[in-house]
Amino acid sequence: MLLNYDPFDTFRALDRLTSGSRQQAVSGMPMDVYRAGDHFVASFDLPGVDPGSIDVSVEGNALTVTAARTAPSSEGDYLVAERPRGRYSRQLMLGRDLDTERLHASYTDGVLTLTIPVVEKAKPRRIEVEHSAGTHSIEGGHPHDTEEAPTS
Repeated sequence: MLLNYDPFDTFRALDRLTSGSRQQAVSGMPMDVYRAGDHFVASFDLPGVDPGSIDVSVEGNALTVTAARTAPSSEGDYLVAERPRGRYSRQLMLGRDLDTERLHASYTDGVLTLTIPVVEKAKPRRIEVEHSAGTHSIEGGHPHDTEEAPTS
């Protein structure tokens, strides 16, 4: 199980509501998460990010992705500057059933993809139920009780 955690999201939402500015709301690291069989896959949109600036770390059950997008050097003043720049961070709280030791990260075409396997003991499994033909139960009692109910 994955939980999205952004401690500053509430502050950003309040700022957007109270701001008189028409500046577009910036979401520096949009993400999708889905389960594919016995893995969770998290994909982060990071176009224009230098792959060398991407850092993925796990501490306890917190997975943190950090990346930086810098402004291209240009001569002159910007007429329009809507593309987000700077350092971005996103944190996910991981469940105990995920194997962070085997986490895999790849960055292709501006998308960071993390694949996190589910630990073996947490995978669904079928339990065989043993039965024998000679075993029976006594209604309202335990099958090993030897006392008989009084008859009237």
